[in-house]
Amino acid sequence: MKIKAAIFDMDGTLVDSLMLWDVIWSTFGEKYLNNKEFRPSADDDKAVRTLTLKDAMELIHKNYNLGDSGLELLDLANNILLDFYFNRVELKEGVREFLEFCKNNGVKMCIASATAPELVKVAIKRCDIEKYFLKVFSCSDLGLGKDKPDIYLLASEFLGEEIKDTWVFEDSVVAIETATKIGMSTVAIYDRFNIGQEIMKEIATVYVAKGENILKVIGE
Repeated sequence: MKIKAAIFDMDGTLVDSLMLWDVIWSTFGEKYLNNKEFRPSADDDKAVRTLTLKDAMELIHKNYNLGDSGLELLDLANNILLDFYFNRVELKEGVREFLEFCKNNGVKMCIASATAPELVKVAIKRCDIEKYFLKVFSCSDLGLGKDKPDIYLLASEFLGEEIKDTWVFEDSVVAIETATKIGMSTVAIYDRFNIGQEIMKEIATVYVAKGENILKVIGE
């Protein structure tokens, strides 16, 4: 395979962090409902993972009447995220080796994340991978989630390679669907906290299954 440029999601793709949503839901449930077992519906849980955090919290406030506003939930969620990214986040298996491989082979790389840019920078600094990426793009800067192609088009334009030579690495079925529709090659990475694995396996250029890691791409 020929990869000239690569756009990486962060949560669930580069770093093992999607369990954070369970922490957020438990915290919300305990604070507002006296019920640590609170979870949103499957559809809402899927939706928030590709929305900006602000939009995600607005959705949860609206649908479950938690807190006085979405902004109140946003503040609480940001505090949870900041503590995690500063102190506990770790890379997924094989990521550092794969990024080094890409760097050594002249692949231009950036991050496109639904997470706020300041949190992305905290996480990649903790994991010591800042040197691999030319830029961080965030859905929160655009005000659009990954159900829209804008963040991938913007990142691709910045990297300066043709769409067909620009690969997107994601763990979300919504994101994989979006990138595929605009003609990008995609690597779908299994994460135990995400649904839609069968769909991603069917439509992604490369599917990294449970028990495998991103280094699989090198052998394709």
